[in-house]
Parts: sequence; structure tokens; C-alpha cells
Amino acid sequence: MSDLVAIARVARPHGIRGEVTADIVTDFPERFEGLEAVTAKLVDSSRAELKIERFRFHQGRVMLKFAGIDTVEGAEQLRNAEICVAAEDAVELEADEYFDWELAGCSVMTLAGKELGTVAEVMRTGGTEILVIRGGEREYLVPFAEAICPEVDIENKRIVVDPPEGLLEF
Repeated sequence: MSDLVAIARVARPHGIRGEVTADIVTDFPERFEGLEAVTAKLVDSSRAELKIERFRFHQGRVMLKFAGIDTVEGAEQLRNAEICVAAEDAVELEADEYFDWELAGCSVMTLAGKELGTVAEVMRTGGTEILVIRGGEREYLVPFAEAICPEVDIENKRIVVDPPEGLLEF
């Protein structure tokens, strides 16, 4: 299990006083309220502990100002960094809801026992999420709907799918 959950990804510096513009990657943007400290996973794989001085939402993004980062050069060091919280501080989900990082890496098989591969990513299309499953030379796009994915076992990293006719064929 991942020890950190991404809630935003820094796009670029904003202004000259160290503020950054970030894309929101959480389904719960309200979680920025009262959030004081985060961990930045930098592009070089290092981590930085940051204190949030202030934030605001603007045009579907979040603008963040971190303590001690007061120049455009300092903000530039955060470009493309993932802004994360500890997994244990993640928002509680309903019983049939999962974080993308929980689904990634799950092995996927059909009800008939055919191995399809593993979940490489979860694609968000505005409707039902799509599991991108990679196995050998093939890639499958499977809607993550209860009717198609009747068994999801996060603890054992396994998903069983019951695909409608034609879904797995090219």
C-alpha cells in the first residue's frame, strides 16, 4: 500500500512571491480546508515536507503558498511535484469506493478464469472510470462498473470481471 495519497500536482509557479498553481487530483477538494502540512513528491523522487501558508481555488485549480518558499525560483523547484497527504489521513470512502492507487497493480481475471493482466491506471472520462489493464501484448479498457467488475478484493490485489460480449475483442 502507498504511504502517501496525491491531492494535487503542481503545474507551475504563479507570480513572483513563491505561490504555485496546481491541478486538483482529489475528488474531495474541500480537504484543503484546515490542511496545514503536506508532503511534496518531487520529480527527482525526493520528498519535501511543506507547511501551507494559504490556498485558494481559481478556475478549477488550487493556488498554494508554502512557508519558506517566497520566490519564483523556489516555486519552480516544485514544478510537477505531487502534493500528498499520509494515506491514513485520506478521506474515508464508502464500502464500494476505491482510491486509484488501491486499484493500480491489481491482477484482473474473468469469471471464467482467464487472466487479463494488471491494472496499469484508472482513466477518468467524466462518467464511469475505465480500468486500463495491461497483459502481455494486449491492453484492455474495462469500465469500472459493479455489473462488469462484480468482485474487487483490494487486500489480495485482485479484480474479477464479467465483461459483456465483445468488450475484450478487437
